[in-house]
Amino acid sequence: MKCIIQIPCFNEEKTLPETIRDLPKQIPGIDCLEVMVIDDGSSDNTARIAEELGVDHVVRLGSNRGLARAFSRGIEYALSVGADLVVNTDADNQYCGADIPQLVAPILNNQADIVIGCRPIVDHPEFSAAKKWLQRIGSWTLRQVSRTEVRDAASGFRAYSREACMRCFVYSSFSYCMETLIQAGTTGLRVESVDIGVNPATRKSRLFKSIPEYIFKSGMTIWTMFMLYRPGRFFAVIASLFLSLSAFLGARFLYLVYGVAAPEPGRTYLPSLIVMSLSGLIGFLLIMLGVLGELIRFQRRLQEEILFELRNSRPRRSPH
Repeated sequence: MKCIIQIPCFNEEKTLPETIRDLPKQIPGIDCLEVMVIDDGSSDNTARIAEELGVDHVVRLGSNRGLARAFSRGIEYALSVGADLVVNTDADNQYCGADIPQLVAPILNNQADIVIGCRPIVDHPEFSAAKKWLQRIGSWTLRQVSRTEVRDAASGFRAYSREACMRCFVYSSFSYCMETLIQAGTTGLRVESVDIGVNPATRKSRLFKSIPEYIFKSGMTIWTMFMLYRPGRFFAVIASLFLSLSAFLGARFLYLVYGVAAPEPGRTYLPSLIVMSLSGLIGFLLIMLGVLGELIRFQRRLQEEILFELRNSRPRRSPH
């Protein structure tokens, strides 16, 4: 059993040494444990520091492509060098490396395909009340979309089985955390959570600069992923609003014209009828978009299944 701990990095020369030192040197049930650093176009000495620290693999992307792209490139490389299990952690050392053995245990015991390390959100000493509330709301929302029971959707401390890695296709450029969970839920992968510890913060998050920016980016990601992975339901929800408005205006027109009360002399109902017609038309078009989206989703699933088979049949190569 070969496990690779991957660390996406962007200008992490100051925090990377402590992160590497915090990682376990061996894990029960793992025969070969290796460390990989993905240098996401750093302008400092991140790659050189990684080599000096003796990491097994240093993958250089050449330019800054974002966390999601760095994560995906790391998964591809780990598969190519024969990883049976991949652990992802952050370079800022916010997650306790000593918790990696309990993170991978459900996969080693064949109880899960993906394991999420859940931080103590409620008791986190460095999370404000607003951030705790947003984290819980965000995780609840993602549970509804992904149909998983994960308690900390934003956690980047994760373990993936080889099959989960081969079925991982990230389209987002912001963060892989939400998309991989939604993808896991739609493909039937088993997702489990384990409680983990956290270290004191070494720097502020680089994914967002403020709470409003975090809400906007996370909300847009969930919205986009919902539309991408559940297009039928997405468009049906919006269509129901327009169709309900159209039905209400139609019922109102019938009541006012043919109801018990006599219609007011000279009153025209043309504006209401126009709005009713437009709402009904928009609702119908949205339903058609949902049907088209489902057909595209089906086609994408077929393509992803083909890519999975290609990855599965690809021979493992030596890293050198």
